[in-house]
Amino acid sequence: MTVVSCTDADDLAATVAHQLRRSLSQLQGDQDRVVQVCLTGGRIANRMYQQLADGQGDNTVDWKRVEFWWGDERFVATESPDRNAGQTLALLAATIPLDPAKVHPMPAEGGLADLNQAAVQYATELGDTRFDICLLGMGPDGHVASVFPDHPSSAASGSVIGVTDSPKPPPERLSLTLSVINKSAEVWLIVAGDEKAPAAARAIAGDRDLPAGRVKGRLRTVWFVDQAAVPSR
Repeated sequence: MTVVSCTDADDLAATVAHQLRRSLSQLQGDQDRVVQVCLTGGRIANRMYQQLADGQGDNTVDWKRVEFWWGDERFVATESPDRNAGQTLALLAATIPLDPAKVHPMPAEGGLADLNQAAVQYATELGDTRFDICLLGMGPDGHVASVFPDHPSSAASGSVIGVTDSPKPPPERLSLTLSVINKSAEVWLIVAGDEKAPAAARAIAGDRDLPAGRVKGRLRTVWFVDQAAVPSR
């Protein structure tokens, strides 16, 4: 495990964007390689995506060879501003030439599938994909994706689950399970804010009562934190 400490949220967003661009470029050393990336939502992630889009003048990454997935999604209508995918794609697609065939948002409410059918649909689409990099945020309660402590989602099996009675609104969500997240080569947790400091300290110490304390990349786990989230580092 590596902990990368940043001065504040702006520095955190810029640091993760720079490291993500650098890692994607390195992974694409093999000219035929398509890099698999799992995205997260949230305010600090969106600030990072904005930094990534703003830095598009650095053309070291072949974005046509990057495949994007999502770790979780709010099960709301496609046009809802609450959807993670809508916010993320609005930021990235402004300057980054994404390949639509390699962008995999989770199903939305109002389609042909109910919540559980949507989970099966996304699990089928995902198949046996393993992420090169899985980005995660963390809530003040220590949840990651839509896997919450002391909640059935925390012990769920399979690859994609429908989450009901979410402790954080909206109540219905789709989420990857911890077992799928932990098959990633690298897991990056991006955490900012003093309200998350207690959970961050516990999770970094390996507290398995928190979902964030149970995630681990096969090759590498990196915590990107600002000084408010982990003031002692």
